[in-house]
Amino acid sequence: MCIAVFMWETHSLYPFILFLNRDEYHNRPTEPLIWWEGGEILGGRDAQAGGTWLASSRDGRLAFITNFRELQPIPQAKSRGNLPVDFLQSKKKPIEFAEEVVKEADQYNGFNLILVDVRSKSMVYLTNRPEKTGNFVTLVSPGIHVLSNANLDSPWLK
Repeated sequence: MCIAVFMWETHSLYPFILFLNRDEYHNRPTEPLIWWEGGEILGGRDAQAGGTWLASSRDGRLAFITNFRELQPIPQAKSRGNLPVDFLQSKKKPIEFAEEVVKEADQYNGFNLILVDVRSKSMVYLTNRPEKTGNFVTLVSPGIHVLSNANLDSPWLK
């Protein structure tokens, strides 16, 4: 779906800096960046499934997602693009939301999800395709990170 490079708690003025490129299939319809119904979520929208790849809220929360490359997707899987929206609508802390999603993670095709609360200085990485360690949820440490179609900070073709 995307590639993201981000800096977390490394800049003196900006706690979070994000560079993200959405490279979904070109024929998949999208809607541009707008404030969604109710004016609490800002993001682009996947016009096919209704979710998003990147969105933020007025209260300093942000979420973005990438697909995990795999050969055998689940045909009737839930839409991964709803996860960022669900997080922003939930008002839960990133770790609380991530632990909740882990319980149903097998209902989605492979994904990587970053959940951020800038105000509380909390960032969580969630994947349903964990590495050998088996960690579905990881607190993101300060630094520069890359996320593409494999696990966080993995060497990747992109």
